[in-house]
Amino acid sequence: MVKLSVLDLAYIGEGFTPADALANALDLAQNAEAAGFERFWLAEHHNLAGIASAATAVCICHVAGGTKTIRVGAGGIMLPNHSPLVIAEQFGTLATLFPDRIDLGLGRAPGTDQRTLQALRRDPGASEYFPNDVMELQALLGPPTENQAIHAIPGENTNVPLWILGSSLFGAQLAALFGLPYAFASHFAPQALMQAVSIYREQFKPSAQLAEPYVMVGCNVIVADTEGEAKKLFTSPQQQFAHRLRGGRVKLPPPIDDIEDFWSPMEKAQSPSMLSCSFQGSTATIKEKLAPLIEATGADELMVAAAVWDQKARVRSYQLLAQAMA
Repeated sequence: MVKLSVLDLAYIGEGFTPADALANALDLAQNAEAAGFERFWLAEHHNLAGIASAATAVCICHVAGGTKTIRVGAGGIMLPNHSPLVIAEQFGTLATLFPDRIDLGLGRAPGTDQRTLQALRRDPGASEYFPNDVMELQALLGPPTENQAIHAIPGENTNVPLWILGSSLFGAQLAALFGLPYAFASHFAPQALMQAVSIYREQFKPSAQLAEPYVMVGCNVIVADTEGEAKKLFTSPQQQFAHRLRGGRVKLPPPIDDIEDFWSPMEKAQSPSMLSCSFQGSTATIKEKLAPLIEATGADELMVAAAVWDQKARVRSYQLLAQAMA
């Protein structure tokens, strides 16, 4: 049976604050833990009005400290924005505080725009060093070697599990080469999903961390008691998608009765390709709707995002999903 996990961007809904978003993240994690979800990941994004997880390691500490068993991690840390040593120290500290519960997913994109990248004081070409940075980070989190000059304290020998995140073929090839689990960001960029998963499995080389390929597939899933309610809740991510096309950086909008009254014909025409890994339904239908994605990809795990404006409805969506997939 495919495992289920939660991707939370700590959404800030219209009418709410970052404090609300971070409190909601912990509440969702506690409910996800009770419902049997495998892991709870937060993602690094900067300069976005609707996302409160920019200081990702701090958010992970907040969530891990308020839960007991669920794995908590980054989905992901955009490594070009950081020194590998700093990330090793941050996640080594998390792993020391919460043993055997911390994951570290790594992305190559900056997770922001060029002006914000400059504000982060990062080299625009830093992504070219991503493979070397991953190896450096892996070494810093592993056992010390003779004559090693730089040590991550805490971090050294914590062996925090690394994941490669991606939305292109590059990440698939790198994850295969390093023998790491691979998470594809099909929840927002599904176009290369099938090709990437195929390349990853074909080229995979076993490693000390992983003996066989392991594929996580990102998807947007909203479940409600009725099809009509799920359809209405889904208008929030649909509006979010349209705002992205318009260049807007808005908070997560509340649902509306009819999305056709909101988006333009062009936005509607583009939505099927961008939202092809997005699903909505009731407990009676959602398993059947997800089945083709699971079968086509052979996914070991689904990383589920749910951009639902109302916190109670968002928590219930995950609870209903867990029930439907059990």
